[in-house]
Amino acid sequence: MTALTETPSLWQDLRAALRGTRADYTRIPLKRAVFLLAIPMMLELVLESTFAVVDIFFVAKLGASAVATVGLTETYLFLLYSVAMGLAMAVTAIVARRIGEKRGDDAAVSAVQAILLAVLIALPVSVAGIVWAQDLLRLMGADAWAVEQGYRYTQWMLGGNAVILLLFVINGVFRGAGDAAAAMRVLWVANAINIVLDPILIFGLGPVPAMGIEGAAIATNIGRGTGVAMQLWILARGSEHLRGILGALRWDGPTLFNIARTSIGGIGQMLVAMAAWVFLMRILASVSTEAVAGATIAMRVMMFTLMPAWGMSNAAATLVGQNLGAGEAARAEAAVWRIGWMNMAFTLAVSVAFFVWHDAIVGFFTADATVIAIGGEWLSILAYSYFVYGWWMVAVQAFNGAGDTMTPTWINLVFFWLIQIPLAWTLAIPLGWAESGVFWGVFISETAVGVFTLWLFSRGRWKTVRV
Repeated sequence: MTALTETPSLWQDLRAALRGTRADYTRIPLKRAVFLLAIPMMLELVLESTFAVVDIFFVAKLGASAVATVGLTETYLFLLYSVAMGLAMAVTAIVARRIGEKRGDDAAVSAVQAILLAVLIALPVSVAGIVWAQDLLRLMGADAWAVEQGYRYTQWMLGGNAVILLLFVINGVFRGAGDAAAAMRVLWVANAINIVLDPILIFGLGPVPAMGIEGAAIATNIGRGTGVAMQLWILARGSEHLRGILGALRWDGPTLFNIARTSIGGIGQMLVAMAAWVFLMRILASVSTEAVAGATIAMRVMMFTLMPAWGMSNAAATLVGQNLGAGEAARAEAAVWRIGWMNMAFTLAVSVAFFVWHDAIVGFFTADATVIAIGGEWLSILAYSYFVYGWWMVAVQAFNGAGDTMTPTWINLVFFWLIQIPLAWTLAIPLGWAESGVFWGVFISETAVGVFTLWLFSRGRWKTVRV
């Protein structure tokens, strides 16, 4: 057997996954395709969540009010993330479909239009964040320290929102094209810069003054901004599966409209979910600052531990899009089921850690006993159904990868707005369960939505969607 025909070893595939490969994901063995995409996508999102974990680790040293400021600002950022993720979902589906159809030039045009759309959206958000930061914090029930001092963090994070949008959208381009390794490398650089700058800018070092919570925001913006510059450089010169975009630098109304139309469902599903989180944080703010701080830390931990699962789910989206483009619907479905079982195994392992070490995990970020108790309670409740999240994420990304972004939107609308919010409020306020009511409301609603989404996926209507 020649070197050209022998099956690559695990080590060779690992190197290819990390360095990038020109493999055709619609033709190579499915097990290998999942491996080559999932490894860099898992690492990409673990690194993205590192932003959140690093920030909260250092900010927690400044006290509960500083952590609460981050949490309340996150409620607005979550709305922005919903737009960024929705755009990323759309461009991933469209680029993946074009790559599967062997239409590389059209994929490059789609990438350019997605970038232009992201910039147009970022501009008004920047103005609002810079001008009305204090008012936005007051609206969420922030305490006096957050309004008078912490608002600078909000100004920086909302004012610099363009780097968030572009980081998500361009990595969505890379994922759709099958260039997962490029997206991963970008976040390696961005996170390394953030990790180095965070303690320096927050606490000061040598001639650099201590900037407190504002320093955390500046560090994050510098790190993400560097990542975006690197993304644009890769797009300009071309990646493994995507041609350089310099020849596609033009306004293309029909393509931009197609991205915007496809992204409506993605943005809608994320807005529904993120807006639900805004309401939950508002309920927690009416309980206590410690409740907000504990929930913020628990949420950061949850986001961090879910990132490998999201990475595998993103691999499902790419495989679904490219294989539907190549006319291989059965192969697309097989990829989803394979990744779903992998995700369930991972989230079950995380559940055990949450159940056994919940207080210790939260205690890593803060010494406040009340905050530890509240955050630890949420992690312990999550442990009972975390494995459902694994299946839910894969099923949702299968819909999104196929371009059917509206189905998850309607599902989220029913389960989050009509069930989760009323249930959490009823348990927390009228029934007097306080923060525990919010946590159990989330548990019930999100377990139900996971099971229902998987059932709907199994019906197979997503295979007929056109983008």
